[in-house]
Amino acid sequence: MKAKLITLIAILLFYNAAIMAQNPTLESIFGRTSVRSYSDKPVSVETLTLLVKAGMAAPSGMNRQPWEFLVIQDKEIMAILAADLPYAKMLKEAQAAIIVIGNPEKSDYWYLDCSAATENILLAAHSLGLGAVWTAGYPYDSNMNKIASALSIPLPYRPLCLIPIGYPKGENKPKDKWKPAKLHLNNW
Repeated sequence: MKAKLITLIAILLFYNAAIMAQNPTLESIFGRTSVRSYSDKPVSVETLTLLVKAGMAAPSGMNRQPWEFLVIQDKEIMAILAADLPYAKMLKEAQAAIIVIGNPEKSDYWYLDCSAATENILLAAHSLGLGAVWTAGYPYDSNMNKIASALSIPLPYRPLCLIPIGYPKGENKPKDKWKPAKLHLNNW
């Protein structure tokens, strides 16, 4: 049984590699990586708007779309956030940031819906030659409160994450995260 599974996995890997080479969606998924170092090249408002539009195209439970998006290009605001947030130091180099914000009053699952929107933004950024990284607000009250306070985000809205964005500095290779042992067919 184990030999059959290994053979099946080998066939799937070969088949998947051939498909991925011809499929821009799969290229974006497998080519995306977290980018934390950015060049000085500016990111246009039109491009940032397109990223937000990609976020809004995400699925949401019962189509409630419990999200809002705050785009930041102000370097002073980004420097304040970089100083206050332990995992967002790269904001000092970023050309922009998008805060994905959820409304818990619209959906108990706002953080799931906003996570789908965030992934759409990350994939769209990669497909446009941009680098980005997901930095956490949620579930850390301290981080969410710092972001909300710095940007005057009113309650009940909660910042899920802050996404620094820019054109990558240097080369960023994606990690191969494929682990065949985590694939289960028909049963555990």
